[in-house]
Amino acid sequence: MRDPPPTLPERPRERGYVVAGHAIAVARAAPGLHVVATPIGNLGDITLRALAVLAGVDLIACEDTRVTRKLLDRYGIETPLTPYHDHNAATARPKLLRRLAEGAAIALVSDAGTPLVSDPGFKLVREARDAGHAVTALPGASASLAALAIAGLPTDQFFFGGFLPPKQEARRARIAELARIPATLVLYETGPRVAAALEDLAAGLGSREAALCRELTKLHEEVRRGDLAELAKSCAQGEVRGEIVLVVGPPPAQARPADADVDSLLRRALARVSLKDAVGEVALATGLPRRELYQRALVLAERQNGVDEKDGTPP
Repeated sequence: MRDPPPTLPERPRERGYVVAGHAIAVARAAPGLHVVATPIGNLGDITLRALAVLAGVDLIACEDTRVTRKLLDRYGIETPLTPYHDHNAATARPKLLRRLAEGAAIALVSDAGTPLVSDPGFKLVREARDAGHAVTALPGASASLAALAIAGLPTDQFFFGGFLPPKQEARRARIAELARIPATLVLYETGPRVAAALEDLAAGLGSREAALCRELTKLHEEVRRGDLAELAKSCAQGEVRGEIVLVVGPPPAQARPADADVDSLLRRALARVSLKDAVGEVALATGLPRRELYQRALVLAERQNGVDEKDGTPP
């Protein structure tokens, strides 16, 4: 009986990438989880550091392997891919953590932009850190920051609200919460829902300035500016396609409320919730500093308990 032919050892993967026809070899990436930002449209918006890590890791965890494969093919990267998304995270995450425990270097990417910004990954990062693995961020493209940069609206304070709820009742309730935030709002939306979302935003926030940023960095990039009602009307007149970021200006500055009105709000809140929650509720409603409200709430709480702070006698 003849012996079976000897098995040849598997040829190690060549780690490297190609830019403008030049092949660049890289070393194996350091063990741990590497959170890598990828382009939001234009595949040229990738950093050299990101390319080196994507080529140097042992495995890339991505939302859709087909999407990430297009990026890797563009730069001649042969790193294996594995899916990691909302639907398989519960089973995929322990496997990735096991590989990290064995000393693997793993990159986490989303389909576009920075992972964990409206994309899966939070639990993986947290559990990797809890297990003592190194977690490294490789910053880069982000649709929210790109939209802020070109919207022409205040950027000193902004609040990222992600996607609004798809159903109108929940969407309007969420918009009512956002109305109290004294900052520029950044929201993600889809083409089929954007007209309805803008209509509800106009109803809930009033005539605020806004920008609709569509297909950022792609061939058909478009930015529409106007107040919310104007943008809602524009979108209602025809189909809007593509990935959309809505940037909504902050509410107009409000005059400081009278002390008597602030005390009234605090009393009503203290009758329902704890002192801490009452302060938070009134701070959100008035925009006043929490420290100032906390001191006022302490005085009111003591008086409501029957002790006058000034002379210690019942009020």
